[in-house]
Amino acid sequence: MAVVLESLAVPRASALPSASLAPVAGSSVARRSYVRFSEFRGLKLQTARSSVSMSFGSRPHYRSGRIVCEAQETAVEVPAVTDSSWQPLVLESDSPVLVEFWAPWCGPCRMIHPVIDKLAKQYAGKLKCYKVNTDENPSIATQYGIRSIPTVLIFKNGEKRDAVIGAVPESTLTTCIEKFL
Repeated sequence: MAVVLESLAVPRASALPSASLAPVAGSSVARRSYVRFSEFRGLKLQTARSSVSMSFGSRPHYRSGRIVCEAQETAVEVPAVTDSSWQPLVLESDSPVLVEFWAPWCGPCRMIHPVIDKLAKQYAGKLKCYKVNTDENPSIATQYGIRSIPTVLIFKNGEKRDAVIGAVPESTLTTCIEKFL
């Protein structure tokens, strides 16, 4: 699954001043050279021709470069919890745990996913965040009386402490989290 983190317009390498381009040492692989953008951390430009061609009319056009993101580690993806991992990850956790109950077909769940992702990044090290797909793990949802999704539960010391039902604003979840930190 691919996620667009942010759109970025970058001028062609030929339009950039040469001082802003810094070759990456030892990165020449199979006649391809890479250039890092000093002002855009985590991005590099592959300057060699790509093997992908696009045909417009009678002659093919080749892409002369592409932007490659090296910053995947900056993206936070909230991990899934299953029936088998519930006990060690949630109930035996030393820190508070936020669990979102969701399903792939749920529109409001898709609305709250970015909020949960942002909170996971914001509270990293203080709060653990997980997601439970109720279609794949119905026993957990049944055990905690989940009748509507999205539902967010907060656990502390293995006990359910609070519940928030529905696609609520970030401030509502933040207020709920702050009570247990």
